Amino acid sequence: MRHFSLGSVKCCWSLLPSIGDFHYSLDMKLESQFIGQSGAFLDAVERASRAAAMNRPVLVIGERGTGKELIAERLHRLSSRWDEPLVTMNCAALPETLIEAELFGHEAGAFTGATKARAGRFEEADHGTLFLDELGTLSMGAQERLLRAVEYGEVTRIGASRPIRVDVRIVAATNDDLPALAAAGEFRADLLDRLSFEVITLPPLRVREGDIGVLAEYFGRRMAAELEWDRWPGFAPHVMDALEDHPWPGNVRELRNVIERAVYRWDVPDMPIAHVQFDPFDSPWRPRPPEHRRSSTAAGASAVTTGGAPTMPAATSFDAVEDLRAAVDAHERAILAHALGKHRWNQRQTARALGLTYDQLRHCIRKHALMEGQD
Repeated sequence: MRHFSLGSVKCCWSLLPSIGDFHYSLDMKLESQFIGQSGAFLDAVERASRAAAMNRPVLVIGERGTGKELIAERLHRLSSRWDEPLVTMNCAALPETLIEAELFGHEAGAFTGATKARAGRFEEADHGTLFLDELGTLSMGAQERLLRAVEYGEVTRIGASRPIRVDVRIVAATNDDLPALAAAGEFRADLLDRLSFEVITLPPLRVREGDIGVLAEYFGRRMAAELEWDRWPGFAPHVMDALEDHPWPGNVRELRNVIERAVYRWDVPDMPIAHVQFDPFDSPWRPRPPEHRRSSTAAGASAVTTGGAPTMPAATSFDAVEDLRAAVDAHERAILAHALGKHRWNQRQTARALGLTYDQLRHCIRKHALMEGQD
């Protein structure tokens, strides 16, 4: 582990063991961590590092679970404001009637229930950084007042007659297409202009080449340590293949949940983890939606993969099959590996689940060289 100082922030680059290719985990002040080795990911982190020193607004764009909050904290901790407040506000978590009061504060008696004066988030973040998450959900009225605060460095509490000077750097995040919203008149174009000095777009996990395995190993080891396992058994090859093939709509946050759930459910820590469940709601006793909702969800539900089970290739991939027998064998092997992992290598339970006799299952295991402890 190599330590270095960047500005006034102490950081360390650490190499996680037994993963293969080198990758970096940057442990910042508090608990922010960036783990990955793909070029797209490292480019985004590098851009954030360069923008941190500039006393200008920054927009962070990305799908849910890509780490927008970590980028905001990085922008703050590597700036000259690192020892001042970092104030966070989720714009989507409050009703529209309260957003302006939260942002700009209010005086006593300004509205029903305002029994005493209260400072807003801008005043709390004075000389520091204000992180506005889910920026695209702000009402047009709040956007107009935010525009004035950005432009003139002044905020006025609700019910007050005089503005208050504030020195705040704004970092905003969203998963919306703000230029498209501005073109449609649903977001103020002049506010977008003032907030987009730098725009950092975070890549989704599905395009971060090599990072799924790195992150799975990291979250798995950490969960194994929390469970006080003596050693880390790793993942079976078919589980790693399933992780690589999953689309990860929830990105790193979803991956963390899937990995930690798989590790804590695994009862044989001496063997590689051989089962992973992507959909925690998957169950034969899962409540069915009301009849009037089924028709609208039927098309989407048919495309969902649950329980980590292997799926048949899409029709468009059939043309790529050059050896039918090999393709069928590979699919059969994937189904067997998944079922064996799901049933903790209890072969009688696996045979019953697949509709096979015990001898038929044993034949399939020998045929596909699925030896216990290897896959």
